[in-house]
Amino acid sequence: MSNAYQRNSGFLGRIPPITKNLIIINALVYFASIVTPNIGIDLYKYLGLHYFTASDFNPAQFITYMFMHGSFSHIFFNMFAVFMFGSTLEQYWGAKRYLIFYFVAGVGAGLIQELAWYIDLREILSLSEGTMINVGAGQVIAKEVLLNKVITVGASGSIFGLLLAFGMLFPNSSIYVMFIPIPIKAKYFVIFYGLVELFLGVANFSGDNVAHFAHLGGMLFGFFLIKYWKKKDINDRDLNNDQFRYFK
Repeated sequence: MSNAYQRNSGFLGRIPPITKNLIIINALVYFASIVTPNIGIDLYKYLGLHYFTASDFNPAQFITYMFMHGSFSHIFFNMFAVFMFGSTLEQYWGAKRYLIFYFVAGVGAGLIQELAWYIDLREILSLSEGTMINVGAGQVIAKEVLLNKVITVGASGSIFGLLLAFGMLFPNSSIYVMFIPIPIKAKYFVIFYGLVELFLGVANFSGDNVAHFAHLGGMLFGFFLIKYWKKKDINDRDLNNDQFRYFK
């Protein structure tokens, strides 16, 4: 740890740099999403994740969608979770591995969301290209309009990956949940939350616009990455021990 980091004892100084910058970037993009409609720019159209056959889709959206949020409460609770879990994981892993994990979980969540859309949008996808609907003073292709309205935003996929990582690396740490007066061990909290997301995703209740399968996707990709790193670290340690014995 650098001396400069140690001397900065204020609240912001105690937040590891990657976690702090992720929070700042998310806050700036959220502010921009509020301001830019005044000049005719819809950031959700360009940065939100669209279905992969929609005309507004761009592969870069697998990254940019993580920094878009739909409301103040959405970004507040997401960034609070980044602060709570991300700070510990960044200090444990280091900046490089932590940042890789964050984006792998987020991109993985986006890929799983695309798969969920592929299943859910069968009715729209079955529309003929010739089917037209009235929009304003003219007509447009119905499928194109409907597909472009399907958007997901938010850092939740990455955050669910962080939550899973915290539960796997610090399973017996206590987590305090709002409105529950007793601490819960991280491993049980992660299992419970994962099951709840699976149930809500499968149930697909009317009016529920939360991307539950994207959350599970973040956890799934995070799980595989942690397992890969664990195996890699063991192999590297064994290799180093063999080299040490050889040169000794």
